[in-house]
Amino acid sequence: MTVEKGSNMNHQQQPFEVSIDTAGSKCFDDDGRLKRTGNEWTASAHIITAVIGSGVLSLAWAIAQLGWIAGPSMMLLFSFVTYYTSTLLSVCYRTGDQLNGKRNYTYTDAVRAYLGGFKYKICGVVQYANLFGVAIGYTIAASISMMAIKRSNCFHSSGGKNPCHMNGNIYMISFGIVEIFFSQIPDFDQLWWLSALAAVMSFTYSTIGLGLGIGKVIENKGFKGSLTGITVGTVTETQKVWRSFQALGNIAFAYSYSMILIEIQDTIKSPPSESKTMKKATLISVIVTTIFYMMCGCFGYAAFGDSSPGNLLTGFGFYNPFWLLDIANAAIVIHLVGAFQVYVQPLYSVVEKTAAERFPDSDFVNKDIEISIPCVASPLKINLFRLVWRSIFVIITTVISMLLPFFNDIVGLIGAIGFWPLTVYFPVEMYIVQKQIPKWSTKWICLHMLSAACLVISLAAAAGSVAGVIADLGVYKPFHAMY
Repeated sequence: MTVEKGSNMNHQQQPFEVSIDTAGSKCFDDDGRLKRTGNEWTASAHIITAVIGSGVLSLAWAIAQLGWIAGPSMMLLFSFVTYYTSTLLSVCYRTGDQLNGKRNYTYTDAVRAYLGGFKYKICGVVQYANLFGVAIGYTIAASISMMAIKRSNCFHSSGGKNPCHMNGNIYMISFGIVEIFFSQIPDFDQLWWLSALAAVMSFTYSTIGLGLGIGKVIENKGFKGSLTGITVGTVTETQKVWRSFQALGNIAFAYSYSMILIEIQDTIKSPPSESKTMKKATLISVIVTTIFYMMCGCFGYAAFGDSSPGNLLTGFGFYNPFWLLDIANAAIVIHLVGAFQVYVQPLYSVVEKTAAERFPDSDFVNKDIEISIPCVASPLKINLFRLVWRSIFVIITTVISMLLPFFNDIVGLIGAIGFWPLTVYFPVEMYIVQKQIPKWSTKWICLHMLSAACLVISLAAAAGSVAGVIADLGVYKPFHAMY
């Protein structure tokens, strides 16, 4: 069949256009869409791309606030909760039977199917606000890493005599321009190669950070840090409390990917059921990320103790070898280019789907323009609405990043806001409906106790992060992100 429509058509069921003959049915899934080809490894790549992001760089600082006992314990707790609730959420991809039930293409579709319209609206606001916040956080992180490359070379050439201060705005703008280009990739199916590249980059800089941390521990001839974290005296008692709460938000951010889990699951082929494959992908991803997180966070804290930088590779606890730091920070930037796109795809999708439904006859919204490129077999397809809307989105996130360039505080706030509702509350509530768990049964009570405990942690983390943002606002000028 030939369809002269844009990628938005992929978000709507088109059963009348699908041939029912045997040969044709092999090319399509049960919902009339082109057959999905993903498996546990492609799903793991998407998850690792999303999870092992800039959040790993703040974990040494987070452990420094909590200490050797609470720090690693909270990381293990968050990893377990994330894995468990993700397995609950994966069961909700299909309504009813896990092999033949109706598919829910997005996180919000699942919430609407299981919990109804009001909670669907609340979930949409929280999810898309969180994704918007992640885009801002990644823009800030990428600009810091780009500046770190220039500063490390500056420090090296001046022998450490030049403070090498610079303005971050130009780097945020540069990152935004690159994202405008990559934002024209229609959806997750076409992002697999960018996800794979980003996953490799995340391992690259995490490994370098780990190696530098181990090297610093060897150089110090011992581990720094204490059982209870940064001491009162170095900071005030109030600061100790707020920083500890903020550290919880940073850890939550490092594990946050539930808001895109359903979208990733929608790329997986079946049989076996998508939920079985997704559970395997989640287990692989959480184990890999937790090992990396524990090693990077713990060795970073062991290397620097109470003075652990907010960003392990750009806080300049490490100065040499400068070329290795350059490689690590370049890997961070490349990774964040891909992670940005992975995270914002659901936001792109909902706007484009809504526009296609409201303006079905609009060529501006639905029609692809084919542009022939010399020496390239397939013509480039440009959708004007996608081009304009996604470019405007990237520009807005870039401008806000220039207004609020607080890496640690923004990361903590995003993690705190999104952790409880998206990672815990909605997956728990949908799972209860899906499995028809009786009210006041032992399992029902345990699930709600888990949800309540995570709510308390999220509120504490949000309070700490807000306190940090308020403190930062008192000493900065808009559009003057100096480092």
